[in-house]
Amino acid sequence: MTNETGLSESIRTERLTLRRPRATDAEAVFRYASDPDVTDHMDWARHTDISQSRAFLEYCDDEWVAGREATWAITLGESDQMVGVISVRPAGHKAAFGYALSREFWGRGIATEAARAVIAEAFRLHGIIRVWATCAVDNVRSRRVLEKAGLEREGIIRAWCARPQRGGAIEDSCFYSVIRR
Repeated sequence: MTNETGLSESIRTERLTLRRPRATDAEAVFRYASDPDVTDHMDWARHTDISQSRAFLEYCDDEWVAGREATWAITLGESDQMVGVISVRPAGHKAAFGYALSREFWGRGIATEAARAVIAEAFRLHGIIRVWATCAVDNVRSRRVLEKAGLEREGIIRAWCARPQRGGAIEDSCFYSVIRR
């Protein structure tokens, strides 16, 4: 099954299943979204109450149905254990993506594997020739994920993103992309 844009509801990789998030995923979302280490570099506020995680899941569903954004729960193989999320937002000839992963799963190649799958899914869409992402300049882990997923660093965008966990500081971001050749 696909959404308005034609993106698949489920994507399988060697170790992962990316699937549409469910209301029952709220605790898993809260686990990573309330973690200061996970949220430090994000452009959204750390969750302090599970109701925020529930609202996020409702947002994901609304955006999926409208065809504006597709968010997948990153799950480990057959276990269906949600360990993070990854989203893509197609717009014209390009698509932006972003992800968040529970800290206990960092360093295992999970984010890279999910990113590669979502990039391939985005390139399946008619007219998409550029997939891009940004990350905080000092977020070395995310920079490595993007590079390992095949994106090239194009530069630094000055004063690009407000970081709520850093007092709302407007910070520079690294800009990465991959072009369908």
